[in-house]
Amino acid sequence: MRYLPLGESDRSAMLEKIGAPSVAALFSDVPAAALLDEPLDSLPSHASEMAVERHMRRLAAQNLSAGEAPFFLGAGAYRHHIPATVDHLIQRGEFLTAYTPYQPEIAQGTLQMLFEFQTQVARLYGCAVANASMYDGATACWEAVAMAARVTKRRRAVLSGALHPHYAQTIKTMAKFTSDQIAYANPAVQSLPDNAGLIARIDEETSCVIIQYPDVLGRIPDVAEVAEAAHAKGALLIVVNTEPVALGALESPGALGADIVVGEGQSIGVGLQFGGPYLGLFAIRDPKHVRQMPGRLCGETVDASGKRGFVLTLSTREQHIRREKATSNICTNSGLCALAFSIHMTLLGEKGLCDLAALNHQLACKAADRLAQIPGVTVLNENFFNEFTIMLEQESRPLVRELADNGILAGVSLGRLYPDVDALSGGLLVTVTETADETDIEALALALEEALS
Repeated sequence: MRYLPLGESDRSAMLEKIGAPSVAALFSDVPAAALLDEPLDSLPSHASEMAVERHMRRLAAQNLSAGEAPFFLGAGAYRHHIPATVDHLIQRGEFLTAYTPYQPEIAQGTLQMLFEFQTQVARLYGCAVANASMYDGATACWEAVAMAARVTKRRRAVLSGALHPHYAQTIKTMAKFTSDQIAYANPAVQSLPDNAGLIARIDEETSCVIIQYPDVLGRIPDVAEVAEAAHAKGALLIVVNTEPVALGALESPGALGADIVVGEGQSIGVGLQFGGPYLGLFAIRDPKHVRQMPGRLCGETVDASGKRGFVLTLSTREQHIRREKATSNICTNSGLCALAFSIHMTLLGEKGLCDLAALNHQLACKAADRLAQIPGVTVLNENFFNEFTIMLEQESRPLVRELADNGILAGVSLGRLYPDVDALSGGLLVTVTETADETDIEALALALEEALS
């Protein structure tokens, strides 16, 4: 619990210094609907430290955590088993407290780790170059849009309707401060992605086309088909991957024609953690675009004695070079999360990742087959990896809450992700990883049968 020693006079002095009339003025860009009119009534206005700690523990006890119940949530944040070795190693002092490795002579461990991380991401994505990580998948996605505009000198991004809405919203929010035009559509409720509809929206002014692989409904699009159509119009193809374990079973996006591949690395080595911190991944297929990449790159070299060493090879963030020449100003890497990713990936190895992917898919197929037997449940997907969409004959949000009250985290309601799309109100995205077993799947099926009867 942090102690904040600032008083009213301190706050007034700071406001005067920055020229703001009040603390409230600092939040003027936040939509009114997202602001509180008064303090939360769940917290006491004043109390002793012990009383506050006790109160917060009681509030935390109301959570139903991932390890306490059958767990089928996904939609961009996944629960996988993380070996104890990962946590042990990332807590070593030289890693836990490390900062940007400006002085390579005293940061060889951090630099080597980031170099290995970049190699792993590049191989996973089927790309030539990967950077030393970013904040998260959504901001990495926006950075890809900005990079595409620099490369093509165009300002129109075409987004697949099946791109995760949080990623799409991040892009639209950032585009308010640039001249980029964002062409977005809601997902088509059908068994296969609507590639034809996406391709029809590509024109000669398009800088990039963005698709998700697998997409937000769990379907697996034909990346090569979209890549060919984008390249025919002179646009770049950006592929978003929110579940890197899937690439243990699917062909890499780079091999299918993606020019930029971005995604969320959380599911390898990083826990759910109530939504963060997470890990943005970013890679490019063509090395000639390397100077347009955001973030920084670690490289291998030799020192004056000819010994192998590591350095920051390229840093194009505003902290390092002139602001007007920077590729980004929000691209600080998530170093500790990148280390966790790299350790877990090293422990898995190529065969281990493929085996893990196969197990995920096998369990997801069993779950889809079992849920399809329930009256009133239709499995939407024709293909999927470890998550799929089921359509119900009623709104799914109340059902999800009912099952959670009964100790089962059944999935993510599409009505929650798309509150304004009536066709998706009965959709439920179900994710099955190696942390769920057949007993959990049967518990979900029985609870769903009872709730729908």
